[in-house]
Amino acid sequence: MSDITTNIQQLKDLVAAFVEERSWNQFIRPKNLSMSIAIEAAELMELLQWTDGTDTADIPDERVREELADVVIYCLSLANSTGIDLSTAIREKVVANAKKYPVNRYMGDININKTCHYMQETRPDLKKMFYVFRFHVVC
Repeated sequence: MSDITTNIQQLKDLVAAFVEERSWNQFIRPKNLSMSIAIEAAELMELLQWTDGTDTADIPDERVREELADVVIYCLSLANSTGIDLSTAIREKVVANAKKYPVNRYMGDININKTCHYMQETRPDLKKMFYVFRFHVVC
C-alpha cells in the first residue's frame, strides 16, 4: 500500500476489519474516538515540542510516522462509526476554507490587520463573542 495506490475507502475498510476482528465495535463511540484523536495528536505534538521546526533532522521520523498513523487511524474509525464520507467532507471543507480565506487576502503572509478587517466585514458576530469571553480585539 502507498498513498499513490490506496484510496480512503481502502483505509477505512482496513481499520474497520481490524476493529471487527477484535470485536471492538461494542466499544467504538464517537466521544471515545474524538478523545483518542486528541490524545494521539498530543503525543505527536510532544515529539516536536522542543524542536525549532526549521531542521528536519531534529524530527524523530519513525515516532512521528507512528503517531501520525495513530491520529489518522482514529479519524478513519470515527468516519466509519458516524458514516461520514471523508472525501466529500474534505472537499467541502477545502471549498469553505477557500471562501473563508480568499487568496487575495491571505496570500503568503499573516497580516493581523487584514485578518481583523476581513473578519469584521464577514463575521460581525465574532466581535460580540470576543467581548463576551473578555477578549479585547483591536483592529
